Amino acid sequence: MNQTLHSHTPLVQFGATPLLTTPAPKQLTPDSPAMTVLTDFTQVMPQSIAGDTPIDDAHLKMRHGGVRLLFVMDKQAHCIGVLTAKEVIGTRRINLAMQQRNLERSEVTAAMIMTPWEKLSAMPLEQLASLTIEDLVLSMESFTEQHLLITERKPNQELSVRGIISATDIQSAMGSRLNTQPPTTVVPMARSFADICQVITGHDL
Repeated sequence: MNQTLHSHTPLVQFGATPLLTTPAPKQLTPDSPAMTVLTDFTQVMPQSIAGDTPIDDAHLKMRHGGVRLLFVMDKQAHCIGVLTAKEVIGTRRINLAMQQRNLERSEVTAAMIMTPWEKLSAMPLEQLASLTIEDLVLSMESFTEQHLLITERKPNQELSVRGIISATDIQSAMGSRLNTQPPTTVVPMARSFADICQVITGHDL
């Protein structure tokens, strides 16, 4: 009876503390395609919550997920709005919801303080594909939000949110290429696309 013998390769034992391999930081220029800064939801799962989620739970999910925006969903899996860190950390919308509905803070939900879908602005994917990062930012000169939604409509399908672009992601990816200040100057983190535009056009944040 023939028996196949398997040779076992011994595992390597560490002789010293190792380094961790990490992805090379993305270094982009204003001429890089705008698509390179898109968080594409065909590759990355979007972070979402149900509309009846308490706001403190929503804030906790943001912190654990390392995001500053959550999509608010209804029971039919449609996006009914977005909730940003600005809303859950701030007090204006929360206090308004408490006063109008006579609620305790713990009873305020994401749907009560979100920005509803009809008040959101977005850019079609095919338009984004034709732009450089500089084109994109300059076209958003008056856009005071930190996130830009990118939509896609395929034949015979409903409109969908294909992805999202963050002003802070653009700033991080382009690094010193956006810094027009002296080397010793610390450039603050951009709060909106309008902030990024000011840097590209040579103005201070």
